Amino acid sequence: MSSADIHAKPPNSTLSPYAAPAKSVPIEEAPKHPADNTDAQYWRYDVKRQRQGEAEGGRLCFKFTSSGSCPRGSKCNFRHDEEAVEHYQRNVCFDFLNKGKCERGPECAWRAVAGSACQSPDVESHPVISIGEAYYCTLAKGPLVPNHVLMIPVELCPSTLMMPSEAKVELGRYKNALVKYFEKQGKTTVFFEWVSQNSRHANLQAVPVPFPKADAVNKIFHLEAKRMGFEFSVVNPGGAKVARESLISQSESKSSLFYVELPEGKILLHNIDGNEKFPAQFGREVLAGLLSMADRADWRNCKLSKEEEIQMVDNFKQDFREFDPAE
Repeated sequence: MSSADIHAKPPNSTLSPYAAPAKSVPIEEAPKHPADNTDAQYWRYDVKRQRQGEAEGGRLCFKFTSSGSCPRGSKCNFRHDEEAVEHYQRNVCFDFLNKGKCERGPECAWRAVAGSACQSPDVESHPVISIGEAYYCTLAKGPLVPNHVLMIPVELCPSTLMMPSEAKVELGRYKNALVKYFEKQGKTTVFFEWVSQNSRHANLQAVPVPFPKADAVNKIFHLEAKRMGFEFSVVNPGGAKVARESLISQSESKSSLFYVELPEGKILLHNIDGNEKFPAQFGREVLAGLLSMADRADWRNCKLSKEEEIQMVDNFKQDFREFDPAE
C-alpha cells in the first residue's frame, strides 16, 4: 500500500475515543526536544525501565552509550559498555548496537558497522585506513598515539578469536603488515583485545611502542595485573602464530577475557569472571603508563577534530601503502 492509502481515513469513520484534547503548555514547561527525537525517546524508555527495575536482558543504557556517563552509576539496571560508547560516537545506530539489527533499514538516519543494513549515506568513513574481505583497519577514536589502529571484522562478531579460518588468514596478513610498517619507524607492535560476552563488536587493537621500551611491555602488564588483583596465564607454545592458535583453542564463545600479544611472541591471557569488574580500557591504560602518557589513558581526553583525523589517516595511508595487504 502507498503511504497515502495507509493514512487515509476510512469512510464514515468517527474520532478516536482515546484522542485527548490538546492542552496548552506554558513555554517554561515545554519539552526541550521534539516528541519524535529518538534520543529523548530512548532516555524516557530507560528511565521507565529503571523505575521498574528491569534489566532488559543486558540491554545497553542509552544515557551512558550516548554521553559516556550515567547518573545512576553502578545502580543502573542497564549495561554500561565503553566500546558501545566509541561506536555511538562514530554515529552507529543505537538499535544496531543494542539489538544487533535495525528495523528501519536503509531509512535509518544513523548507521550500522561497515556497510550493514541500516547504513545511511552519511557514513563516517574518513577514519578507515584499509578495507579487506573480512576485516577493515581504522584509526582508533581518540588514539593513544598517532598510529593507534583497530582491526575490526566486517561482519558482527564478539571476538576475533571466533572468526572463520579464511578471516584468520587475512587478520594475520594485516598484523604482519602493521609489524613491518612500525618496524620501519623503529617501533615494535603490541596487540590486545578485550572480549566481553555482552559485546557484539570485536576489535583487535595495535599500538606501536618504541624499541627501547619493548622489553618493558611484559613487566608492566604483569605489574598492573597484580595491582588489579589477578595473574596472567602465559600462552607460548612456540612462537606468535602457534600461540594464537593455542589461545583460540582455549577460548570459549560465552566467556569474557583479555589478552595481549607481546613483541617477543608470548600471549598473556586473563579469563574474566562473571562478577569481576574489569576495565574495558585496561590495555590502553597500561600502555599509556609505559609511554608516560597517563593523561591519554582515557580516549575521551584525546578526541580529534574531523580535520585532524582526516590528516592523520591520509598520512598513515601514504606510508602504509607499500605494506597494505588490501592494495
